[in-house]
Amino acid sequence: MTDPPLREVFGKLLRRVRLRQGRTLAEVASAARVSAQYLSEVERGRKEPSSEVLAAVCAALGIDLPDLLAAAGRDLLAARPVAPVLRLADARIGRPPSIGRPGEVRLLVAA
Repeated sequence: MTDPPLREVFGKLLRRVRLRQGRTLAEVASAARVSAQYLSEVERGRKEPSSEVLAAVCAALGIDLPDLLAAAGRDLLAARPVAPVLRLADARIGRPPSIGRPGEVRLLVAA
């Protein structure tokens, strides 16, 4: 499975923040100095916004760009499937494999 394009992740996050604030596309677009049509395309993941546009929209929404980037990273990690991990101790006593957390690395050593 491949990660979705960042433009889609950013768009969903920006739309979620805007809707939570109860603001319209026109309000946020005006504050960010972009067209409402363009912001709509960004929110739907159809346009790849520049870093300057992302920063302007974040400022218009009153959020920090680093917070948007961190949230995008969390969303990408959460969307990844978690592969089952078989622990050696569990295998010896016939337990089913335990599930690790996304990004977790384990080393299995057989003696």
